[in-house]
Amino acid sequence: MPSPRSPISRRRLTQVLDGMQRKRVVVVGDAMLDVYLGGDVERISPEAPVPVVRVRERRYALGGAANVAQNVAAAGARVSLVAAAGSDSAGERLRVMLEAIGADSTKVIGTKRPTTCKTRVVARAQQMLRFDEEDDADLPARDVQRVLDTLLPLVAKADALVLEDYNKGVLVPAVITAAIDAAVRRGIPSVVDPKFRNFFSYRGATVFKPNRREMESALGATVNLDDAGALPATFERLGVAYLLLTLGERGMALVAASGDMQLIPTAAREVYDVVGAGDTVTAYLATALAAGATAYEAALIANYAAGVEVGKLGAATVSPDEIIEAWKHFRDGGWGTGDGR
Repeated sequence: MPSPRSPISRRRLTQVLDGMQRKRVVVVGDAMLDVYLGGDVERISPEAPVPVVRVRERRYALGGAANVAQNVAAAGARVSLVAAAGSDSAGERLRVMLEAIGADSTKVIGTKRPTTCKTRVVARAQQMLRFDEEDDADLPARDVQRVLDTLLPLVAKADALVLEDYNKGVLVPAVITAAIDAAVRRGIPSVVDPKFRNFFSYRGATVFKPNRREMESALGATVNLDDAGALPATFERLGVAYLLLTLGERGMALVAASGDMQLIPTAAREVYDVVGAGDTVTAYLATALAAGATAYEAALIANYAAGVEVGKLGAATVSPDEIIEAWKHFRDGGWGTGDGR
């Protein structure tokens, strides 16, 4: 397995981060609302052998494609989110929160099904329970057409495209194909965060970003990064330019269709909560590519962003200033020094 390269120089990092400002990034996929109920556990229920949580705090956060969108906005780019949400209280809150980050909520089409909502119960800094409210069937044909009518004019003016799939029904094959074809016509990079349902439907994408478990499940085999001979067959099935495989505590591996591979060690100093880390990687990867970064530079920047995000509770945003601080830590912490300029 090849050894990691030196990190990006400060001059180049700053150039890319500055270049992100006002770039136009379109995100399409499954948006959701995250709810956090925080409290104390002082006793066991007399009704069943379960802890009783006295809720002290209720907090809301954007999740899924909406979290990708807010991280794109936090990077300084202009973001358009195309998604679907219900006409319920969760959908109303989702739209209000999107407006607050500068994303036009009118691009979120209304549907007759409930807004995907994930509620986590947290006590003593530990997640005790999560319950999901959702309908994850594919959108009906009329709603798919509404997604396309909203999406395609936006891609025609964009600098990058993100397809964020949580298998909640927005990214059906017709949307995937039309979106990637539009990005190719526009000549812009496209980044895919896939799930199992349409794993091999993203031909033509620039960067395909599964985690190792998702990749192995889709291939039905263990992913061996030491076996370069297995990579061409994988790329033939995927039909993408780059594979960015996230490896948990081992960091990430960026693999080109040519077989060239670069390892990127994790930049995390403290892992507090991994929720939303993948969304942060996707957002910064796409926004850096929009600013003219190479795939390797974009992956490095996304890795720094993820290292910051996992030190925060829940799905959180990361700012360019925090990425520069993470770069400084990595420079001083023994992963090579770059040129320091």
